[in-house]
Amino acid sequence: MEQEFVKWVASIKKRYKQSQIKAAIRVNSELIAFYFNLGKEISESSFKKKYGNSFFKVLSNELKKDSRNFAGFSQRNLAYIESFYILYKKILQQVVAKFQQVVGELPEKIQNKEISQQVAAQLFMVPWGHHTIIINKCKNNAKKAWFYINKIIENGWSRSTLDLYISSNLYEREGKAITNFEITLPKEESDHIQQLTKDPYCFDFFEARDDYNEKEIKDTLVRNIKRVLLELGTGFAFVGQEYRVIVGESEFYIDLLFYNIPLHSYVVIEVKSTKFKPEYLGQLGLYVSAIDHNIKNDKDGKTIGLLICKEKDNVVAQYSLENFSIPLGISSFELSKLLLEEYKSSLPTIEELEAELKTK
Repeated sequence: MEQEFVKWVASIKKRYKQSQIKAAIRVNSELIAFYFNLGKEISESSFKKKYGNSFFKVLSNELKKDSRNFAGFSQRNLAYIESFYILYKKILQQVVAKFQQVVGELPEKIQNKEISQQVAAQLFMVPWGHHTIIINKCKNNAKKAWFYINKIIENGWSRSTLDLYISSNLYEREGKAITNFEITLPKEESDHIQQLTKDPYCFDFFEARDDYNEKEIKDTLVRNIKRVLLELGTGFAFVGQEYRVIVGESEFYIDLLFYNIPLHSYVVIEVKSTKFKPEYLGQLGLYVSAIDHNIKNDKDGKTIGLLICKEKDNVVAQYSLENFSIPLGISSFELSKLLLEEYKSSLPTIEELEAELKTK
């Protein structure tokens, strides 16, 4: 078979798949836009007062009466639809300054039909299942909801990934590390890199104990490197553990070395199982300089150093960073005791064991 023909057929298949994706996005956008309109109608409906607590039940029954195609209008989903409108109406009101940067001035009293195409595209391209998770977990916090909307669009999160990030309090943690990025990096870079940090980092796959040591933490991080990359965020690639660098006649080993692809920068991470001490920064700074001199090339950006400790005093951390001219950050970590608690709850108590022995 001719090579050109094979290429042509492959091109047809590719374009067909792309058209299917675009069609699915359009269908989803139309549905979400319809829900927004319906939510507005429900929110402003005089029938709500008339039917009281039975309103959603009556409306659901009437909508589903003559057609199975209206199966999506359950009482619960209709309540979600109203909450959806109320939540995103709040977003438009509370973060109007952000919208103005993108779409210009918005009318003081924002009506549904007056939402710009840009804003509508952001709101309506997100699948309904994602919206229901946000409605459930953001508790009418409009800014928090809008944060996750943007994350879904930027990173293509699935519902399970969205649920995981909300449960780990990403909104409250992102960009919170103590850093000197503002004085060591260009303005356009410092804000972006700051937002890549978190405080605390959530290592919820580690079975927490009171007597854990640094080696256990590091080994666990490497064994769960996919979870670590998910926690670090989009664009991180794992380079190595105990990464060997030579400085003069001495050799050193970096706990964890990553490369951030969008930033074109190496990221050195040192993990400490104790509270932050200022002297830890000397070691981290040495490793960052070693990567700058021995590994990075002219196309790479500045190497970033991140120290992750069991805990820290923010004031001490901030003061300690002021004398460093290389970009460093200090954060903390938390280990989930969820696994141990679940395991513990599955074990019988002493009383239950004694009772069992008495019956034998």
